[in-house]
Amino acid sequence: MIRRLLLALALLLAAAPAFAVNPDEVLPDPALEARARTISAELRCMVCQNQSIDDSNADLARDLRLLVRKRLADGDSDKQVLDYIVSRYGEFVLLKPRFTEKTLLLWGAPVTLFVFGGLALVVYARRRAGKPTGTRLTPEEEARLSEILDK
Repeated sequence: MIRRLLLALALLLAAAPAFAVNPDEVLPDPALEARARTISAELRCMVCQNQSIDDSNADLARDLRLLVRKRLADGDSDKQVLDYIVSRYGEFVLLKPRFTEKTLLLWGAPVTLFVFGGLALVVYARRRAGKPTGTRLTPEEEARLSEILDK
């Protein structure tokens, strides 16, 4: 029983995705490598488009990882590295776009939709509150109701 459980666990772990950073890309300085990993996690693979360059096996992602590490090794700050990559590939390369005039609509749309949706619900509820619901009782129903209430 334990062997089967261990075999199942091994198969599950073998199927788990591995980071795409190759051993030859890793910087010798652990602090610089940690910074490189942090920056790489923020950059989109332009081939895969839904993965960070840290998780992608694409050649372009490898080139970007190497570029990030080279810039860090040359003494650039994290912001300078990100600005350099964005200047070459555009804002789309960032997995989380920055808040600028260009992205105002992107960041403001959910809030705007939420506010307008709430206002629409309030207006709809207020208009509906004044209107009667159902139909008027027939004279037979009114007689039956008063007969029941009098008992």
